[in-house]
Amino acid sequence: MILSILDTDLYKFSTSNAYFQLYPLAEGTFTFNDRSKEVYDESFIADLKGAFADMAKLALTDEEFKYVTSHIKYIAGNYWEWLRGFRFDAGKIECLLDAEGHLHIEVTDLLYKVTLYEVPVLAIVAELRNRRFACQVDNGTVLERLDAKIEIANANELVFSEFGTRRRFSSELHEKVVARLKHGCPKYCAGTSNVFFAMKYDLIPVGTFPHEWMMFHSGVFGYKRANYLGLEDWIKVYDGALGTALIDTFTTASFLRTLTLKQAKLLDGFRQDSGDEKLIGDMIIARLEEFGIDPRTKLLVFSNALDFPKYRDVAAYFKGRIKVSAGIGTNLTCDPGIPGYKAANIVMKLSRCRMSSKDPWEKVIKISDDFGKHMGDDVEFDIAAHELHL
Repeated sequence: MILSILDTDLYKFSTSNAYFQLYPLAEGTFTFNDRSKEVYDESFIADLKGAFADMAKLALTDEEFKYVTSHIKYIAGNYWEWLRGFRFDAGKIECLLDAEGHLHIEVTDLLYKVTLYEVPVLAIVAELRNRRFACQVDNGTVLERLDAKIEIANANELVFSEFGTRRRFSSELHEKVVARLKHGCPKYCAGTSNVFFAMKYDLIPVGTFPHEWMMFHSGVFGYKRANYLGLEDWIKVYDGALGTALIDTFTTASFLRTLTLKQAKLLDGFRQDSGDEKLIGDMIIARLEEFGIDPRTKLLVFSNALDFPKYRDVAAYFKGRIKVSAGIGTNLTCDPGIPGYKAANIVMKLSRCRMSSKDPWEKVIKISDDFGKHMGDDVEFDIAAHELHL
C-alpha cells in the first residue's frame, strides 16, 4: 500500500528537515482522529499491524536519493544522507480499538522522525478501510469522472496541484489519477504533493509546511507569537524558498495580526485550508494592501475540500485581484463513483511536544477557521482563545 519511502507529501520532508536542522532534540506525539467515528474489529487491527510491519521495510533507494538531491535542492544534503538510514519502526505505532470499536493510533518519537509517520499511516488506514468495506472500483468510471474535472480545469485555465495521498482510495487508483493528470492536463496541473509520483511521472513536487509546524511553536514558545516565530524559523531554514504559508492553525485572523512587512514581502503566497474561501481571500488581500504590497504579485492556494466547480467559482471571484491556485486531494484520489460511498474522514495531528526529553510535555491544539476542524484539549482552547484574543 505504501510504494516507497517517498510515497508521501513533500511537506513531510521539508518539515522533518526543519526540525532536523533547528530542533534535533525535540519530541512529539502524533494522534489519529476519525471524525466519522467508524467501527472496526480486531481483525482490522491485525491487518493494520501487518501493513505497518511492511512499511518498516522501506528504505530510500540509490535512484531515489539521486532524485531528491538533484530535484529538491532547498532541503539540505545532510538531511537526505540521514534519510538513507531511516526506517519506520512499527513498534512505535500504538494501535488499538476502544470499547465502542473506534480506532486509536499514536506514535511518539523525535519530531524529525515522527512527522514522517503521519501520511503513510493515514493512507494505510484509508486503503484497508476501503478493502474492509468491500468497495470495488470500476477504472472506466473513475477515469471518466476524472476527465470531466480535467475538462473544467482546461476550459477555465484553473491551475491546481494533486494533494490526495493521505485519504486516497488506494495506491493503485492514486497512480492512475496522477498518470491521467500528467497526460490530460499538462498545462494546468502544476504538480503533485506526492514525491514518489512526482519522480515517476516527471512532475513538480509541491508543498511547504503543515499545521504541526505552528502547533509545535505554540507548545514550546506560547500561542501569542507562534505564527510569527514559526515563519521566522521557516525563513531561517529555507531562506525564501518554499514560500507559501499555511495560515489557519490558530485562525487566519490571528496569523494576519502577527504577520510582519518583511515576512509578507518574502512570502510567495498563502494557503487557505479552512473557512470561506472568498472571506479569507479578502482578508489576505486587505492585509497585503495595508502593507503597500500589490496583491497581484502574491498567490492564494485554496485547499479546503475543493472540487472543480467550486474552485472555478472561487477563481472567478479573485480574477485580476490576486493569483490563485488550488491543492485538490480527496476529490481527485478518492472519488470512485460508487453509489452511497463516502471517503474516510481521518486526520493525524501533533497532539503534544517538548523541546527535549528533559522538558515537560506540552499539549498542542489546532483552532481552524472551520469549527469541525478544531482539534485538541479543552483547557488549551481556553488558554489560546484568551492569549490570541479570539
